[in-house]
Amino acid sequence: MKMLSLLRVIIFTGLLFVYKAVGDPSFCQIQGNPEFPVFSEEGDLNIGGLFSIHNNITESSLFFIERPTALSCTSIYRRGFRFAQTMIFAIQEINKNKFLLPNISIGYRIYDNCASTLYSVRAVMALMNGDELTLGNSCSGQSAVHAIIGESESSSTIVLSRTSGPFQIPVISHSATCECLSNRKEYPSFFRTIASDLYQSSALAQLVKNFGWTWVGAVNSDSDYGNNGMAIFLSAAQEEGLCVEYTEKFDRTEPRKLLKVVEVIRKSTARVIVGFLADIEMKYLLEQLSLHNITGRQFIGVDAWITADSLVTPTSYKVLGGALGFAVQKANISGLEEFLVRGFWETGFPCNQKNNKASLTKCKENKDIMELRDNQDDVTKLRYTTNIYKAIYALAHSLHSILNCSEGQGCNKTVEVKPWEVVEALKDVNFTIKNGDKVWFDNTGAAVARYEVLNWQQGENNSVHFKSVGYYDASLPPGKRFVLNEEAIMWPGESKKLPVSVCSKSCLPGTYKVLQKGKPVCCFDCIPCPVGNFSNTTDSINCKKCPEEYWSNQNRDDCIPKKKDFISFIEIMGKVLVFFTLLGVFLTLIVAMLFLINKNTPLVKANNSELSFLLLFSLSLCFLCSLTFIGKPTGWSCMLRHTAFGITFVLCISCILGKTIVVLMAFKSTLPGSNMIKCFGPAQQKLTVLFFTFIQIIVCILWITINPPIPYKNMNYYMEKVILECDLGSPFWFWVVLGYIGLLAFLCFVLAFLARKLPDSFNEAKHITFSMLIFCAVWLTFIPAYVSSPGKFTVAVEIFAILASSYGILFCIFAPKCYILVIKPKLNTKKHLLGKTQC
Repeated sequence: MKMLSLLRVIIFTGLLFVYKAVGDPSFCQIQGNPEFPVFSEEGDLNIGGLFSIHNNITESSLFFIERPTALSCTSIYRRGFRFAQTMIFAIQEINKNKFLLPNISIGYRIYDNCASTLYSVRAVMALMNGDELTLGNSCSGQSAVHAIIGESESSSTIVLSRTSGPFQIPVISHSATCECLSNRKEYPSFFRTIASDLYQSSALAQLVKNFGWTWVGAVNSDSDYGNNGMAIFLSAAQEEGLCVEYTEKFDRTEPRKLLKVVEVIRKSTARVIVGFLADIEMKYLLEQLSLHNITGRQFIGVDAWITADSLVTPTSYKVLGGALGFAVQKANISGLEEFLVRGFWETGFPCNQKNNKASLTKCKENKDIMELRDNQDDVTKLRYTTNIYKAIYALAHSLHSILNCSEGQGCNKTVEVKPWEVVEALKDVNFTIKNGDKVWFDNTGAAVARYEVLNWQQGENNSVHFKSVGYYDASLPPGKRFVLNEEAIMWPGESKKLPVSVCSKSCLPGTYKVLQKGKPVCCFDCIPCPVGNFSNTTDSINCKKCPEEYWSNQNRDDCIPKKKDFISFIEIMGKVLVFFTLLGVFLTLIVAMLFLINKNTPLVKANNSELSFLLLFSLSLCFLCSLTFIGKPTGWSCMLRHTAFGITFVLCISCILGKTIVVLMAFKSTLPGSNMIKCFGPAQQKLTVLFFTFIQIIVCILWITINPPIPYKNMNYYMEKVILECDLGSPFWFWVVLGYIGLLAFLCFVLAFLARKLPDSFNEAKHITFSMLIFCAVWLTFIPAYVSSPGKFTVAVEIFAILASSYGILFCIFAPKCYILVIKPKLNTKKHLLGKTQC
């Protein structure tokens, strides 16, 4: 159909050029029959009007052997008819105005384009040419009209503007919103009293995002209006992070495409549909959706159809109930209702005047229009009529300035008004109409964007009304343009619950989005954050790593401080170690008391009581030093635990070494001519213990001075907890301390081993040998266990080695003596000790 219309225009234009080339260039006449307006009245200055008074045409068959018959318009379109009425009302009101164009009358010529681009071309040519069959010897005269009001649809307005543009005839549209018309290079003489779709398309995306709908379908008219508007919406939707499941378009003359659109909607998962459609396309789509019983979708509409009365049918609410959309703000014009009901019919169609044959003929020719005579229009609901009213007054003010009109002298009728002068004057228009609205045009020739947000709701008696639930004002700052009353919105199915339209449900905190392969960004899977990572927002695209001393909680939506891992006094392990420590101290004290009670007995005297008491004292310190390893490490505790351990154990081993040397010296002294025991008396024994211990003290002082042990938070071994331990500072000094203890223990073991079979009534060397054997075995086992133990178990191994070696010395050396002192006291005699060679 569109190709056929285009072919006709090309043929018509070609014939004009051919005629101009071969015809008489000095004679100007209309080729074919002139087009006559539906409503007209001559004035000093004339304004053209182009509206869809009908919304369909009937074409005859083309056989190309005879002249085609004229196209006929069918199906009266009430909205377009009201536009024509409003134009006549505004012109008549201006003609009565004593201050605006006081002595100038404005005429009008209103044509019906029947919602057809083809008819628009015929009508605009008629507006420029007039209806005279011949004009004279020149075709370069003044246009029949000084400006044109129209059209309602963007596609027809583009045809109108491009046709009249070369002649610089201003065109003012009341509802053509295509952003393409903002191009001043292509449309320098175009103006509109409505905002472009640039704002509405962006506002649609913001509206959809406001309700959390990220998965939508989109349908648009296959026209300049629909295609441009949808392109802007798709771009804005992408910026807002929205995903469009499908984009479909169709034309009112393409029923097959319409059925395809219906099938796509039926199969789609998106519950929200953005309809960038002209009201006629929306009517066809609504009929098919009702026929296929496709309901429950949330429609988001544009100003072209959201308030169209033609869509309100007994079945339409099942499909469009709850629809949201933008509409031009209502503005009541005083006097318009009276004119629509009575004044228009009395002046335009005075059919009650029986003597006027011309009026009766006019009424018979427009029977379908006469059927609207008794309709009672609610003027308070009219929206675009205000834009027509503003357009007429804008032209009147521009003509007023061109004609130099004044209140006292009137207008200068001798001035010939050129169309380009009207264009320039319109750019400077700035006035306020009687209802308080300001009228002015921006640099693209458009008005400021102001919309009401309307909601299709059901009223009394199952009637449908468009309830205002908010507004959008592009003149306000970005954060304040939208105002919505969400509680007043009624959703599809008479529900107060917000519909959900998402490809994938939102990812809760603790998870992150992973896009599904081959699908839009709104389709994703929710994957839990890895251990040690978290996300605390909805729909997070990644997880953040917790700070160094924190760990993710079980839900992975927050970080909590890592558990501090150390041996505390209150945990079971700590309590067990403390128990065995105190037990060791207690047993040592019992042994000391037992020795003290029996200090004068042969057994105690024979075992060097002074070194025995010093050894018991050092063993008590060895047991107690294990307590420094329990509890939270601090600077002082780290230094104390290692130095105390090193010094006390050297003191203990030194005492044992002294006792071993005493045994060897005692045996050597029994040999003839030996006097060694006198060289190693009590004073020498004490100095030996002091000397060996002093060396360890010096080593510990150097360690603490040069590079002391310090508290350290080990976060490398366990990811979920922090090991509080003591960093050795310098491992060298630690191994020096430990090596020195091992050296003394090994030396003691060797000497005791050599003296184990010496003849004596109670050979203590054998017991020392066993104790040193256990001591060395414990600490040799300690080294690999210490290196391989994790966390606090490293410290536990060290405490265990301390306790085990301390218990080994205590039991191996003192248990046999205590056995005799307590169980076999009869053996504690000098005679018995001298009469035996070994114990």
